[in-house]
Amino acid sequence: MPIDARAIFEEGVRIPPVKIYAKGVYNEDLIKLIMHQTRKPDWCAADLNALIASCRVAARRVEEICARFGDDTYISATKALLDRNYRAMKALIESSVGTDPVSFEDYVCDDGVGYGPYKIACTMHREGSKVILDFDGTDPQSAASINFYLNENMFKMFFGIYMIMVFDPQIMFNDGFYDLIEVRIPEGSLLKPRFPAALSGRTHALGRIFDILGGLLGQRTPEFLCAAGFSSSPHLMYSGRDKKGDWFQLFQIGFGGIPGKPFGDGPDGHSLWPGFTNVPNEFLERYFPLRIERYEALADSGGPGKFRGGNGILMSYRFLASGTVSIHDDRWFTYPWGVNGGKPGQRARKILEKADGTRVPVPNKKDSLTVEDGDVLHFITWGGGGWGNPLERDPALVAKEVRQGLVSPAGARQYGVVCDAEGFLDETATRALRSSMQGQGANELFDRGGTIEELRARCEKETGLPAPLPPRWDVIPMAAA
Repeated sequence: MPIDARAIFEEGVRIPPVKIYAKGVYNEDLIKLIMHQTRKPDWCAADLNALIASCRVAARRVEEICARFGDDTYISATKALLDRNYRAMKALIESSVGTDPVSFEDYVCDDGVGYGPYKIACTMHREGSKVILDFDGTDPQSAASINFYLNENMFKMFFGIYMIMVFDPQIMFNDGFYDLIEVRIPEGSLLKPRFPAALSGRTHALGRIFDILGGLLGQRTPEFLCAAGFSSSPHLMYSGRDKKGDWFQLFQIGFGGIPGKPFGDGPDGHSLWPGFTNVPNEFLERYFPLRIERYEALADSGGPGKFRGGNGILMSYRFLASGTVSIHDDRWFTYPWGVNGGKPGQRARKILEKADGTRVPVPNKKDSLTVEDGDVLHFITWGGGGWGNPLERDPALVAKEVRQGLVSPAGARQYGVVCDAEGFLDETATRALRSSMQGQGANELFDRGGTIEELRARCEKETGLPAPLPPRWDVIPMAAA
């Protein structure tokens, strides 16, 4: 997954759709060929066999249902489920999506080689019962690897999941609603790059799609609007040889702050993807030459609001063997925005602390960073944006979160709350502070923490890293050469 790849040929073996089993016969030569390309063939084979086993179980269950109820009953039941979904989504779309176009844009912070941010833009409107989602205005494809080839049906799936989860979770999810959605993606854009564009950093644009959906769907119904949250799957890769000379390689996905919602706070240290679970620290320390010295929700990283954005995570890895680290993350330049008067969450940071105590900021997209025995990497993920005016948050709840270490006493003042480090609430001082803060700033629908140019001007002072340069479209990717 090289950040600095310029073509898909630099990103590993390209495997077209081929059968592992053909009429029950195992293609052993194919598997040998694939496993020959990895340093950990035992791990890869185990993962592949798990996928095969799950498909077999699913097939067996379908056969059992058909045997029990008959093929006709099974097929008619699945059709009924698809039809039910179509009718429910049709009603939901007609009530939630207007005929007047609404637009929204968000950004991938940089491409890992010095340029950014890259804009993703989408306009949404309804024609009859059909939703039109048009990504015209999205930036052209990058010469680096942050492109995301967005399949139209995949985006229909994203749209349906978001609509159902936000507006009516009782709707059974399936793809019966696909005919109600039309997706338009410009050729040669960041979301439909021309072959052989590099794609290995695509998860950032993939995650940002969900923020785009939230920004679009919430404009007509602000009461359903969610803030920006932990919309990515940041990767940490650590590899080398341990003190016994054995090869190790760790691939880990981080977690962060889920956005504030119309009905409550965003969870701290969670994932956008519900199927992702954290790897226990004890497992990491047992099988890899490292020690986890801190693993905690980072106080104040969630955006202030009536409903607080979830806090990001601070995870400190002490490396016990020299090796190489690669990092794929985002939201270090732009903020996870707040909504309806809520404030942005804090941005992601990575800091390498050397054995002599020197601390160096590390880019959030970095390949092949050399680390030594004793170095510590502080891997800090971003928080979720806040929802609603922070002055409307219950002061007693803010004080409780100070006691829990989720908000600091200084952070509590962003809610107009005065308390000490023990979380003791000073009600008189709180009333006075809130009174003085009333009317400060507009109750913005979206608070991005500043324009792109303002963020660019403040970048090095705030992050310790130089601002990315504006993307250059005269850098012709190999695909167009």
